[in-house]
Amino acid sequence: MFTFSLTLVRHGETQYNREKLLQGQGVDTVLSETGVQQVEAAGRYLRDIPFNNVFVSNLQRALQTAEIIRRNNTHCSGTEMVLEPLLRERGFGIAEGRPKEDLKNMAKAAGQSCRDFTPPGGETLDQVRLRFKKFLKVLFKRMLDEHGWSRPDASTGAGDSVNGPAGAASDISLGGSADDGLQGVSVHVLAVSHGAYINVAVKHLIEDLKCSLPAGVKTSHLFTPCPNTGIGRFILTLSQSESGPVLSAARCIFTNRKDHLENLAAAE
Repeated sequence: MFTFSLTLVRHGETQYNREKLLQGQGVDTVLSETGVQQVEAAGRYLRDIPFNNVFVSNLQRALQTAEIIRRNNTHCSGTEMVLEPLLRERGFGIAEGRPKEDLKNMAKAAGQSCRDFTPPGGETLDQVRLRFKKFLKVLFKRMLDEHGWSRPDASTGAGDSVNGPAGAASDISLGGSADDGLQGVSVHVLAVSHGAYINVAVKHLIEDLKCSLPAGVKTSHLFTPCPNTGIGRFILTLSQSESGPVLSAARCIFTNRKDHLENLAAAE
């Protein structure tokens, strides 16, 4: 077996985020001044995590975020960033560039909830989930191609601990250390993506792949919308099969963490 950590980070704020306008895939904006400050703070928070691999959506706001985090990191400033279109934001079709309120009105007119509604030309939630599943397949293959099975944490003992009590403090999702969940794990992956995409990814990991949850944390908290530079972490264990690497165990450490933004909020 082979165990590694996956840290998911949403990009920093853009002017479109500030003005509550939908970006999706067709609106490719850069970070706002506040967004850069948020990402610098996230980079300082994650500075001591030795990321072995960095995957990033190929949209500018995500790429800029990953570059700043990597620059702040004491271990991976030279680590290659893999531009991965599978990590792009959900496509919102004709709603892109328009106020989020317009999307709500479209959904209401269609008799659907805003979350489940797909604007003309947009992606369904199932299509986004399929993209994330494809990303996991790419990720798993890359992990084994680059790191192999013979890692110190690739033993049966490490795999058994993924769904065990280690690191499952009751408040671990609500606040804690930047290295929560990383003890005994030697391979670390950073993936920088987008809010709607990360929400779908977290739901897939928890609901479909049956990740074990932090003790005492409600599922509703884990599923709240990811804030700009919100951080989530999962510990994943792979095993071999005839068709290639498969997920054999998974543990959610936390989602939507924003401890690094507290000082910024206080300064505003």
